[in-house]
Amino acid sequence: MKDIEFYIYDSELWCIHPDGRNERVSEQDKDLIQGILQRIREQYPDAYKALTECYQKSAPNVPYFQYLIVSRFMKCNFGALDNTKKDIDRNGQMHFERVSCPLRGECPYEGRICNPKLNTRLSDAEMRVMKMVYEGYSNEEISSVLYLSPYTVKNHIRSVYQKLDIHEKAEFIKYAHTNGMFQE
Repeated sequence: MKDIEFYIYDSELWCIHPDGRNERVSEQDKDLIQGILQRIREQYPDAYKALTECYQKSAPNVPYFQYLIVSRFMKCNFGALDNTKKDIDRNGQMHFERVSCPLRGECPYEGRICNPKLNTRLSDAEMRVMKMVYEGYSNEEISSVLYLSPYTVKNHIRSVYQKLDIHEKAEFIKYAHTNGMFQE
């Protein structure tokens, strides 16, 4: 499930695979659906919860239920066929697009299903420290502004790097930007 581009054609979800195959996504695409479903469940739990609520009447038909969840998530976040970045890149990262939607601004699921927040499994304290790292503050400045010891700041940063499997500040900045961690 890497290097894949999704797009909408005739209200249907389509994808271009790394090998160049261009296919409509259906409930028969079990591996693709399971891979994306797992990622939604783990990384976007609010979106997963909202989607399961939307399609709960279809829950008895599990393959169709899972297809509906994945299809809606993908349609709300990957609409245009473009050549800028793959929607799911070689590292498995999702790169959301701003999809045109007739319900923009009115949809109760905006910010939950479309353009959802990534669940990083970081504590509030870690998020406060990492937001300042993202904004370019030094460890000493973070320590002073947040009234934390320099040791605590370093521990929060080390913990975040471990949780996100990141090894340096530049990787974190890229990760935070790519996943919209600090978008307001």
